Amino acid sequence: MAQPATRTAPINLRALESQRSLIDRAASVLGKNRSDFMLETICREAENVLLDQRLFMLSKTDFDTFMSALDAPVKDNPALRKLMTRKAPWE
Repeated sequence: MAQPATRTAPINLRALESQRSLIDRAASVLGKNRSDFMLETICREAENVLLDQRLFMLSKTDFDTFMSALDAPVKDNPALRKLMTRKAPWE
């Protein structure tokens, strides 16, 4: 049986006493310790945030409008062209 991965990357944060108590109560209800509860909850929420950037729901009418916009010929946009040729701030 495979050993669970050892957690070595620290994550430090400060919380209000009331927040810590709330987290502890919720973890206890699920039979988890604070660290396991926080990591599972935070990772699940992080996945949801990232999925929300990829998945969006549209009605049939809105979807058809969206697809028409994607299928339409590209219009020249000098401001966008200028923006896309600029060096990214992190480069």
